Amino acid sequence: MPEMAAMDLFVVPTFAFKLLNGFIIVRLDRRELVWIAVTNSPTADWIARQITKAFPWESAPRNLIREGDCDFGSVVRQRLRAMAFGDKPTSIAVAERFRRTTDWVHSPRMPGPHRHFSEAHLRHLLRAYASYYNASRTHQSLDKGAPVHRPVQLMGGLKSRPILGGLHHQYVRI
Repeated sequence: MPEMAAMDLFVVPTFAFKLLNGFIIVRLDRRELVWIAVTNSPTADWIARQITKAFPWESAPRNLIREGDCDFGSVVRQRLRAMAFGDKPTSIAVAERFRRTTDWVHSPRMPGPHRHFSEAHLRHLLRAYASYYNASRTHQSLDKGAPVHRPVQLMGGLKSRPILGGLHHQYVRI
């Protein structure tokens, strides 16, 4: 698993009924969100550039799992071969679990100002969530740890810190 990652695209409707596309890459061993990007029109060239930005040439995992749809065209396959990835197309949404954690983006529970977003605003929200997801959000498969290892806090009073307008919370000891 340390040498595997998964990438996927997902669609987010805006308040003005435009469709934006999010792109994510997740390392499967620690569930770490490696890369997140947003665009209004994902092309194969754009996806290939995102892969290069996510993985400097020397740090790329051996295998990259992706959906077998047409968004990942020949340009993406050529980039994966050039970077020595083992390209593993599949018929299932490989990053579906992460995508479900971002359903808050268009949830009616989302605080008012967050529902009126543009491409830049969605990028900002997803980066804030990615920081929370990697550093604070616990995962049962990681023995209730976060993807980015952090030391256990044993001393101090418990304090709650709101994330994304209070939609999520991080609990720390002060």
